[in-house]
Amino acid sequence: MIAEQDRGGAFFGRRKGHKLRDNHARLLAEVLPRLRLPAGTDKLAPAGLFPHPVREVWLEIGFGGGEHLLARARENPDIGFIGCEPFVNGVAKLLAGVEEHAIANLRVWDDDATLVLPRLPEASIGRVFVLYPDPWPKRRHRKRRFIGEETLAALARVMRPGAELRFATDIDDYAAWALARIDRSGLFAWQAERADDWRQPWTGWPGTRYEAKALREGRLPMYLTFVRR
Repeated sequence: MIAEQDRGGAFFGRRKGHKLRDNHARLLAEVLPRLRLPAGTDKLAPAGLFPHPVREVWLEIGFGGGEHLLARARENPDIGFIGCEPFVNGVAKLLAGVEEHAIANLRVWDDDATLVLPRLPEASIGRVFVLYPDPWPKRRHRKRRFIGEETLAALARVMRPGAELRFATDIDDYAAWALARIDRSGLFAWQAERADDWRQPWTGWPGTRYEAKALREGRLPMYLTFVRR
């Protein structure tokens, strides 16, 4: 497990934003306990977390408001999804979508993703999404960026060979940071062959509220795809 003191603090910022609406508070009280991954340090059996058989399991780290995770879960009912997000308001938004669309192939971890990674078996995850993580722009905070040597090793351990790591950001410096560290790790191969491969979103991309904000403010997103060697 990655020690918080070694990275200068958590990878995420605040845990809670504005006051929750009554329905969101109800979802956290009634729905989240059913979907939350078991607490503790015991190893998890990802494929057995869902009420029906799944052909593989995908992981999204930092799902924000859940727009992307909900869209992928709805279009891939034969795949199990694990979503990690410590921000309470974002978890509540996801749960609203789960209830509205009766989604059954999704489980939630509402805490630091690095607490879950050691509990997953080797080569148990078929795809990982890290979409618009906190860029921690101040130089003294950059060690708190999620993409780093230890987290890449932890991801590589749980990803099967050939599994995709999809990373999106609207911060040029973070894109360069991620490319440098992923290349140095030797664990993943970047799939871009031409500029449009990282300028254009993935097929079926639903967008996120963070991406919409970036576009409004004139920042261009980058979509980087890596494959586990």
